[in-house]
Amino acid sequence: MRISLLNVLVKNQDSAIDFYTRQLGFVVVEDLPFGPKRWVTLRLPDDQGPLIALNLPESDEDQALVGKQAGSEPLFGIETDDCLRDYGRLKDAGVTFHGEPKVQTYGTGVTFEDLYGNKIYMNQEPK
Repeated sequence: MRISLLNVLVKNQDSAIDFYTRQLGFVVVEDLPFGPKRWVTLRLPDDQGPLIALNLPESDEDQALVGKQAGSEPLFGIETDDCLRDYGRLKDAGVTFHGEPKVQTYGTGVTFEDLYGNKIYMNQEPK
């Protein structure tokens, strides 16, 4: 077994697609009608890991979770082979960061936000 899908609630699928593709570098895997809904999945290029599904909230309870799905923790992590390079590239693209990359025993990493405030952690494994 393996994790294949991570659901992220978004206010607007087109805005979320724009942010995740233009600013973070994800690619659209699927963008299809799904009954009365729209099925949108993304992943990082050359990554065969879990897909990110961008879903609209269906209830007031869902709406309240947009941007807060993992509370104060990162919603997910991204592995990079060069944290400082990708930090600079994403910062230049307008991504909001929580500080600068820090070297820790587990690698070099930094937290940033998606367009709704979900935290995402980017980490480079130690060499």
